[in-house]
Amino acid sequence: MNQNQYIANLLFQTKKINKKTLQSIESNLSDKNFDCLSFLIDKKLITEKDKIEVLASCFDIPSVDLDLINISHNFEKWFNIELLQKYSFVPIYVANDGTMIVATSDPNNVQMQSIIGAYYDSKVEYVIVEKQKIENFFNSYQANLSTKDALSDISQSLQIQKVKIDQDETYVQNAPAVKFVDSVIREAIPLRASDIHIEPNEDDVVIRYRIDGDLIEWNKFPVASYPEISARIKILSGIDIAEKRIPQDGRILMNINGNEINFRVSTLPTIYGEKFVIRILDNKLFSYNLKELNFSKKSYNVIDKVLKHPHGIILLTGPTGSGKTTTLYAFLRELNDGKKNIVTIEDPVEYAMGGINQVQVNKKANLTFASSLRSILRQDPDIIMVGEIRDEETAQIATRAAITGHLVLSTLHTNDATGAVIRLADMGIPQYLVGDALIAVISQRLVKKLCPHCKKKIKTNQSAMRELGLKEQANIFEPNGCPYCNNTGYKGRVAVHEIMYFDQKMKEKLNIKNLDFDTLRDLAIKNGMITLREACKQYVLDGTTSFDEYLKIMLGNE
Repeated sequence: MNQNQYIANLLFQTKKINKKTLQSIESNLSDKNFDCLSFLIDKKLITEKDKIEVLASCFDIPSVDLDLINISHNFEKWFNIELLQKYSFVPIYVANDGTMIVATSDPNNVQMQSIIGAYYDSKVEYVIVEKQKIENFFNSYQANLSTKDALSDISQSLQIQKVKIDQDETYVQNAPAVKFVDSVIREAIPLRASDIHIEPNEDDVVIRYRIDGDLIEWNKFPVASYPEISARIKILSGIDIAEKRIPQDGRILMNINGNEINFRVSTLPTIYGEKFVIRILDNKLFSYNLKELNFSKKSYNVIDKVLKHPHGIILLTGPTGSGKTTTLYAFLRELNDGKKNIVTIEDPVEYAMGGINQVQVNKKANLTFASSLRSILRQDPDIIMVGEIRDEETAQIATRAAITGHLVLSTLHTNDATGAVIRLADMGIPQYLVGDALIAVISQRLVKKLCPHCKKKIKTNQSAMRELGLKEQANIFEPNGCPYCNNTGYKGRVAVHEIMYFDQKMKEKLNIKNLDFDTLRDLAIKNGMITLREACKQYVLDGTTSFDEYLKIMLGNE
């Protein structure tokens, strides 16, 4: 059996392709130039991720996420960046015994193997990564070099001349600050950063990237150069350069590696100068559909049922940064079949979606959530997404829209699903209307996933058993740290959900007078609701996350 046939059979056995596709591959096997995987990717029958998984199995070598690895630049002793780019491989690190670990998307590439052998005479082991991830590394490497060069240029320019930034925008636009700001932004993209923090201190300015929910210090530069850099960010984002006393907001649109990426910029005056936070809104990264949101099988079936309702309210709750917007957009993508009029009201519009009418709140023009919602109801909508229910007026209009034949999706800031029902009542919505309008409340959190390469098995101690409600010891895992996870012990994040579904039984219960929080929660659990605690507990027991992450969720939910 040749390699193409073996790969095709493996894909079929793992249900990545169907029988018809397998037969199509087999009809091409006589062609010596036929490449099974390239054929399937070109036809969009498998994804790059599927390709990596099957190659890892075929060659019995691990697959890793290159974006999450802290790559040592020791490779510069043996290879230059041009050689790496030409043969598309990245040396990750050299082990104590001299073994070099190399990342590649094609471990069977003979030319690459020969080149590595010619420049490095010790043992080499391979790991498989997506081709795009290798390109991301090269982009990051070049951006990092550019940042260093820009810092050097800024230091030199400070020694040569002092410029009054407020009065000389021409200098700002041509200064080394241009190169520096551009590099800092570009460097954040392949790292999958969600935010860039630029924070002035007494002696220096710190740049931090938020990656997987944590802020990581990335760079520093002299505070003397900050006026130029601050002015450059303001020019890019359309913010008033001269105004430094009040917070301001702006936006940047940049083309990075062929992708148009939006950046939301916010300034805040501090005692040492203005702090900038740049939120990264990459449409390409937002590619989630309903099946990719990590709902459990039971929860997925409930959500599938929820989205089939023609009218009512679907609410998402959770703290800032818990992925509510991502989940809402995935719901809209599922509902967007071209047969419905879908309108959103957002503050701001974070991702542009085709086939959907998106409205941005504009307080200066008195275009609020409530006023927009009133206007939208005259636009014959089928589905309305309200970015957030913030006040009593918006809550009342949304509820009326839901009970008069519209499907309304929105968010609410409460700790859990039960709290959302109580909050609506506090906003003046009669309890019987809450019962009539609500379809489901979904509470969501994000927890960090343990690195599968280094997570360490341990036994639960008495404290963990008590918190997890276990009667006997169980095997769980804790973070350890390795080159594949940047020595953090974690790789990526996963969503934890609590879904309160309002079927007819729950709606009838909501008509009970003086229904309190605890009673409502008990009713929901008896009706099949899996709580955040239980959902996160399952992730701990199956090794997806750690007990420490479980505690963070529970303490944050009290």
